Amino acid sequence: MSQRQDLRQITTLAQLVLDHRLTGLRLAAAELARSKAQLRAINASTAPVDLAPIAAGVVEVSYQRWADIRRAELNATIARQTAAWIDARTEAGTAFGRVQALHAIATGMEGKRQLS
Repeated sequence: MSQRQDLRQITTLAQLVLDHRLTGLRLAAAELARSKAQLRAINASTAPVDLAPIAAGVVEVSYQRWADIRRAELNATIARQTAAWIDARTEAGTAFGRVQALHAIATGMEGKRQLS
């Protein structure tokens, strides 16, 4: 195979890797956004208004106990998902850099061919 054919195949593979990494990044971002939305929903809850004061207090205390546990779970999930998103972003950036470098090499080879 010629160098140009080799470079074309490597560039195609690098583009496939980039596409795969970008898909992973989009999925990681979507999961992170979903967890953050759940946390916002828990934090935005309102106290029941149509109950007797004592019943409303009991409901509020029960809900807050559940919400504190759920917030802790969500915060741990968000931390893990943020780390996964950062890793996915780094991998996508590296893949993008490879594709750009290969395109620059291909452009350089085309320029040399035209000069010859």
